[in-house]
Amino acid sequence: MAKTKTNETLTMKHKIGYGMGDAGGCMTFALMTGIFSAYCTDILAIPAGVLAVIVLIWNVWDAVNDPMMGALMDKMFAKNKNPKGKFRPWLFRATPIVAICFALLFTVPALVDGIASIAMLFVLKLAYEAGYTMFNIPMGSLLSAMANTDGERAALSSARGFGSMVGNMVPMMVFPMILQAFKGSATGYSIAATVCAAIGAVMCFGHYFLTEERNVSETPTEVADNIKMTDIFNVFRVNRPFVALCIHGICMCTMQNLASALSVYMYKDVFGRYDLLTMATVVSAPMGLIFYVFGPWAARKLGLEKMIRLGLLLSIVLFGSLFGLHCIMDVNPWVHIVWSGLATGFSSMSVIFQWGLVGEAIDYNEYVTGKRTEGSIYGTFNLTRRIGNTIGTSSALAMLALTGYVSGAAVQTATVIFGIKVLCVLLPGLFALGSWAAFKFVWNITPETREKMAAFKAGKAE
Repeated sequence: MAKTKTNETLTMKHKIGYGMGDAGGCMTFALMTGIFSAYCTDILAIPAGVLAVIVLIWNVWDAVNDPMMGALMDKMFAKNKNPKGKFRPWLFRATPIVAICFALLFTVPALVDGIASIAMLFVLKLAYEAGYTMFNIPMGSLLSAMANTDGERAALSSARGFGSMVGNMVPMMVFPMILQAFKGSATGYSIAATVCAAIGAVMCFGHYFLTEERNVSETPTEVADNIKMTDIFNVFRVNRPFVALCIHGICMCTMQNLASALSVYMYKDVFGRYDLLTMATVVSAPMGLIFYVFGPWAARKLGLEKMIRLGLLLSIVLFGSLFGLHCIMDVNPWVHIVWSGLATGFSSMSVIFQWGLVGEAIDYNEYVTGKRTEGSIYGTFNLTRRIGNTIGTSSALAMLALTGYVSGAAVQTATVIFGIKVLCVLLPGLFALGSWAAFKFVWNITPETREKMAAFKAGKAE
């Protein structure tokens, strides 16, 4: 029989430690968009066309290494049963790899020229992404080994969300300040990257030392021998909660990336003011904090899945009613900012607390298959989120072009203005509807199912 270690209480130390994981990871990952592109074009002088091809190859690598890493973790633990745990040893190994590769990425390619510079950049970026996946997959999977109830899953999800917010904000303040001090030179990029990598490493090691695998299942040998890399394909067939999460991941990530790319057009072309985008960001920040604080309380009262479904439903109603208002009148920009901020905030609850549902889908998978494969499930869920990111970023400008948008025009036509409203107000509501439908009609874990799952876990513990 399987052996399970379960400590009584999820402590504040556990919550802080878990939040430090995403905070540390995002200290470098948050810079791999605009800052990294500027480094490639301005410091390394890589032509935009060449960079586009390289980025495509990197994106393909990013897409496939998540499920590969997850399956590798499951397979190795099933065979070797590391006494230090299933996930935390990977965190310890990956942290120095991420920090060192990130610092070298912003240093070494600038020391050489031409093809050698591109080759070093290419290899170091692949190494960084492999190291980041080696950290991110066990960090996300660790939630299922720490939480036992909806309240605990929500608390850890909230801690992760807050850590992510900190991890995205700090490097975007630190890196530009250092660049400014060194006048945007190669030395400035190197020093800034090293500082952010060091801060991230400290946080990641804090994540390792402050967390604990409270639910460590030792899979029986006969079951361990049957764990295969291809098990994830069977998961799609038998695990409806996981399928619901994958649909949700694609919908929400597509929605978020579309909104990120197109919201500037709503404010500059519909309302005629660039600065309103900043005001919208300022207004939305307190709303996010409210959800981080009160989300775990709501999850204990309603249940995690019901709370997420209610948040999505409120988001759909708010987006739909705001679009209707835009269709019949000129909406005051401040009304739009507050109204859309609330709609986005309620939909973001599903993103903040989705990690708790991933943990439950992992428990359900063990219940129906007899195999506990957190890594494979979390890695594949991450893949669906990357698919959503790709769809959102790739289709945003194409959809804007379909409205008839004219670049550089002082004033857009009424048709274009209406199209922008559709893309920025109605479309997010439709993606929220897709996510809500996944949890309403595909998710199938009922209270009765939870009782059976609990009895199953109790039997394994015995």
